[in-house]
Amino acid sequence: MAQKDFILTEWVRTQIRDRMGELGRTLHRLGVHPDMITVLGLVIVAIAAVFIGRGQFQLAGVILVLGLPLDAVDGAVARAMGRQGNFGGVLDSTLDRYADAFIFGGLSYHFAVQDRFDYMLLSLAALAGGFVVSYVRARAGEAGLSVKVGLLDRFVRVIIIVAVLILPALMPLGLWVLAIGTNFTALQRIWYVYRNT
Repeated sequence: MAQKDFILTEWVRTQIRDRMGELGRTLHRLGVHPDMITVLGLVIVAIAAVFIGRGQFQLAGVILVLGLPLDAVDGAVARAMGRQGNFGGVLDSTLDRYADAFIFGGLSYHFAVQDRFDYMLLSLAALAGGFVVSYVRARAGEAGLSVKVGLLDRFVRVIIIVAVLILPALMPLGLWVLAIGTNFTALQRIWYVYRNT
């Protein structure tokens, strides 16, 4: 039997599943709707992006850390309410793309104002790569293939973004890793689709 690829996001979800389940049931009993949580998560990212654009990286990083749990909580509440249909997943994925655009848009704006067009281009390359990573997964899903493989899935990208914001000295390295890694991950997923279709 072939060994399954290790996927960090799936491992983390397994570790926190029980606690998220309890929290989801509690919030559902309080009448909290999962879509409200999803939208609130985007609002928090948008606030962080404003501080990123102003060069207040560490404050932005702290705001993102405070908002991170919401990305798991909305799904937990949806499961607790026994939600049917695909709208919640579509909304979550769509707002995730906006969140990525806000973060890297803020970085691009900041570096453009600072005349650091090299870093601006790296930010845009990371944004493009991240979009393609998600796009390949979505299109593969339409073909009935679940594609979660790859070096830099969204969870890993978020960890890197938060790390370079809280520790700005890591920003140059982090941007190179994101710019190259996201596009490499997109190629990994395309190759996976090719081999399995």
